[in-house]
Amino acid sequence: MYCNPGVCLTRFVSLVSKVILSLPLSPQQIQFADQKQDFNKRLSKTGRRSHSFSQSFSQSSTDNYSSAASYTDSSEDATSPRDRQQRSSKGHQDFCIKNIRQAGSGRREIEIAEQEMPALMALRKRAEGEKPLAGAKVVGCTHITAHTAVLMETLSALGAQCHWAACNIYSTQNAAAAALAEEGFPVFAWKGESEDDFWWCIDHCVSLEAWQPNMILDDGGDLTHWIDKKYPNIFKMIKGIVEESVAGVHRLYQLSKAGRLCVPAMNVNDSVTKQKFDNLYCCRESILDGLKRLTNVMFGGKQVVVCGYGEVGKGCSAALKAMGSVVYITEVDPICALQAWYDYSFRLFLSSGNKNVVGRDYLDRMKNGCIVCNMGHSNTEIDVASLRSPELTWERVRSQVDHVIWPDGRRIILLAEGHLLNLSCSTVPTFILSITATAQALALIELYNAPEGRYNKDVYLLPKKMDEFVAGLHLPTFDAHLTELTDEQAKYLDLTKTGPFKPNYYRWGNTHTHTLTSQAYNAHIHTKSRNEHEQ
Repeated sequence: MYCNPGVCLTRFVSLVSKVILSLPLSPQQIQFADQKQDFNKRLSKTGRRSHSFSQSFSQSSTDNYSSAASYTDSSEDATSPRDRQQRSSKGHQDFCIKNIRQAGSGRREIEIAEQEMPALMALRKRAEGEKPLAGAKVVGCTHITAHTAVLMETLSALGAQCHWAACNIYSTQNAAAAALAEEGFPVFAWKGESEDDFWWCIDHCVSLEAWQPNMILDDGGDLTHWIDKKYPNIFKMIKGIVEESVAGVHRLYQLSKAGRLCVPAMNVNDSVTKQKFDNLYCCRESILDGLKRLTNVMFGGKQVVVCGYGEVGKGCSAALKAMGSVVYITEVDPICALQAWYDYSFRLFLSSGNKNVVGRDYLDRMKNGCIVCNMGHSNTEIDVASLRSPELTWERVRSQVDHVIWPDGRRIILLAEGHLLNLSCSTVPTFILSITATAQALALIELYNAPEGRYNKDVYLLPKKMDEFVAGLHLPTFDAHLTELTDEQAKYLDLTKTGPFKPNYYRWGNTHTHTLTSQAYNAHIHTKSRNEHEQ
């Protein structure tokens, strides 16, 4: 609690004076008391002046806040970006973002991100002269953040043209989007899009005149789905799809199974580097950041249920356990369940599926004040739609935080309306995201430059050689140096000295990977044999 120093000191002296005056007083003590009274009078005047200054300062602060609020609520910011025509300082108009004037701030954020993305910067430097993506027209739908901007500018440096939309309505960093638009990238995204805005932005990335994409970089499968449904002729001309999320990969396998996948696709999500670094370490560091920013809650002693113990669940559980929370795990996979018990003796319960994992029946039984959030890609894990019913009241606490109130007064705290917590509500470690971004760039280069016949119309895992290359690009940051196998050791392990160091069937851990189709499996074996022959 803030206390005005003059007022507090006055109260203290008054208290001391009362104690002194209650005792028998000598002439010297009486003189001291008189001096105290004089001091008290002077201090009271000082206190009034301090109080006046405090009021003046408070009024000034309020005025400043009001000015900031009025700027935020100005007619320009209150208007949807779709209804405003903006122009960059270089004359570009082919974008739709929140505010182009944030470009300078976004550029500084991108420069910071570049320092934490050494592999992408190294790839940019190595391949910039060769332009391996010359002629590539990449349409992307991912989180638009400073680290994505580094990826997009790297792809551009390698020869690609890039058009981009956001895969999440809450995760866009407006300043980063402005910086990209200022440099001439057609970007269609802003934080806080409506569902209608979301699909409008995706459509504008694809339907621009005199520009037709030939590569897709997706996160969640929405872009791929939209092009397949609305622009089938464009979809047939695509040379390759790179997908980085569980949901998106699942949708690709569904297309493949139905015989409707007419282009080769690369599954980056189940690559070793994505699973072990992005999914595990990124979530371990960002889960608490998001929770604490939004709720200010102490997690020591809290009882937390984590639904699923894949790599994301492992990272979240480890972070919450380290804060002193009592962690419970729900799982359907016995291997993951056993891992949860061995790791931290987490209490285990069974749950089913990855859609509506937290259904209305569970939400109805939750304790008052329970915090509900999602660390999965999509917003299907929590049955938020069932909460939008007449008997329940929604109360906005602040941005990304809602109270959902039952008729009896009980309430839950819902974060980001069930959307991804960390990228929607906090920050994520840029260095970790450098790993996934580098894998995405390499996958695009591989699919775009692959000779006809190397890849069929199916879903492929990122080759382990690429996985290892991505990891190797990050090692110099830590001044780490790999030990090299001797000829005898390489022969004993039946490996080449430069890798790959694990066979395709090797499992680094249970990561819920999809079963390969026989066509894809045979292609992997063929690729492995060809690569070994080339080496």
